[in-house]
Amino acid sequence: MIAGVGLDVVGVDRTSRLLARHGGRLFERCFTAGEVARPGDAEHVAGLLAAKEAAFKALGTGWGDGVGWRDVAVERTPSGGPRLRLAGGAAARAAALGVRATHVSITHAAGVAIAVVILEA
Repeated sequence: MIAGVGLDVVGVDRTSRLLARHGGRLFERCFTAGEVARPGDAEHVAGLLAAKEAAFKALGTGWGDGVGWRDVAVERTPSGGPRLRLAGGAAARAAALGVRATHVSITHAAGVAIAVVILEA
């Protein structure tokens, strides 16, 4: 059963401006140590932001209501694809929804990063 679905689109140009203006603070506020350790350009960072936003929408919380940016981590599977790791408020909300599995897909096209998250109960 589907417990939640979220979709988000993030502009790469906007992400470039955020990185230029807030670089270090953006990483400290929004990303886990594992995410920061993987180097990436603005397109990569836009994909991470889109996946996090899509997860917030799937959880039904937005990036508030007890769920922080660092509560959702985008990791890589051994084959290189993305997967989500939920912690803190995001994990608590997922447990309340009966989530057994998370699914995430990220793509890039025409200057945007797009992510969809499906929560399976």
